[in-house]
This record gives sequence, structure tokens and C-alpha cells, in this order.
Amino acid sequence: MILRKYMSLLGVGAAQIDLILLKNQYCKDECVKGEFHLKGGIVEQEITRIECDLIVTDHHSKEEVVIGSTSLLTSRKIKSGHQEKIPFTFDLPAELLPSNDKRSYRFKTRLTFSEGVESKDQDQITITE
Repeated sequence: MILRKYMSLLGVGAAQIDLILLKNQYCKDECVKGEFHLKGGIVEQEITRIECDLIVTDHHSKEEVVIGSTSLLTSRKIKSGHQEKIPFTFDLPAELLPSNDKRSYRFKTRLTFSEGVESKDQDQITITE
């Protein structure tokens, strides 16, 4: 049991997060909907927050900019092997430019624990006119 706890602190067998979106293509000023899927690891862990950033990447300059963020502060425990779903919504800004060969958008999600390594997830989306 102690070995499993230390392994989860290093990220091996830790709880995981996956953002599941209803679709991958959106118009600017649209509301993105989906769910955070949490899956417990090999030991019970305390979750302190879930953070999700919308990031635009300029492929020419390699610059990444956070456009907006959402955070869920929580103090919940996820048991070993337990699965949970949490609703997700994000209002896209009206001034977003469409995705193209030079510009792309993605959601970067982080699950933070009271102890241990963060769990991360990334989901690409396309912005149309």
C-alpha cells in the first residue's frame, strides 16, 4: 500500500482527467460544452482544483497565448478506480480569428492534487467564421 501511494505521488497510477467535448468545431462567440472525466488511480487522492485554459498557438512565431481560463476549486477525494463526470462550459470570445495553417486552438486541462504530480490533458478545437 505504501509503495502504491509513493508511485501515485510520482504520477505512476495517479488519477487522470480527460476533457470530452460535444464537438471539435466551433464558431467564435459560441459556448463550448462537454465534461471532465475523472478516473481514480491506484490509491485514493485528494483533488484540489481543475484548471482549463484555452490557448492559441501562432505556428509562424511559435508563440502560445492563453485566451481564457476556467478553474474549479474543490476539496474532494477520488477513490481508487472510481470514475466521475463534471460538466464543462466555456464561452468563446467574439474576437477569435478562425483556425488556419498559421493559427490553432486547444484546451489544456490540469488536475491538481493536494500531493503528487498533476494530471494533464489537451484537446484541439477548430474555430470557423
